[in-house]
Amino acid sequence: MIRKEEVFKIGRFAKPHGIKGEIALVTDSAVLDAAAEDEDLYVVCEIDGILVPFFIEEYRYKTDSVVLLKLENVDDEQAARQLANRDVFYPLAKVDEAERIMEIGWEYLIGFRIIGKEGNEIGRITDVDDSTANVLLQVMDAAGRERLLPVVEAWITSLDDKNRTVVMTLPDGLLDL
Repeated sequence: MIRKEEVFKIGRFAKPHGIKGEIALVTDSAVLDAAAEDEDLYVVCEIDGILVPFFIEEYRYKTDSVVLLKLENVDDEQAARQLANRDVFYPLAKVDEAERIMEIGWEYLIGFRIIGKEGNEIGRITDVDDSTANVLLQVMDAAGRERLLPVVEAWITSLDDKNRTVVMTLPDGLLDL
């Protein structure tokens, strides 16, 4: 069974395209191109509260933000219409760590704990400020102090979705500011 924390939203199905079961996916994600060689390429939709995988037979771009998908067992306009206006998700496990942040966005990290390179807990991410060119993570430490940490991808050593942790190698003295 697929769980919500195992997928991330990549777009939304629009309307059927033609009569052979193709459906338009409105997206700004590039995960389908990154996984084009994957034999088990699939997307996920929520149907009656259950996340259901739909394997992709083929896809093609209609525009920069609309992809026409032909899904297995969706063979006519009526079957495609059942998927219209549903959010479309993609499995986290099929995206590497670097792509994950770029695709999902920094807000995904809210609630994650930041662990320092020595294994010490720095705090929990409570918010993300992306209103300027320099994205900042708002972090609450164990003593209740709020810290702002600049997001520098090179400082992120690893990302663990299951344990909701981010291991970071921060410059010496940064936490003393």
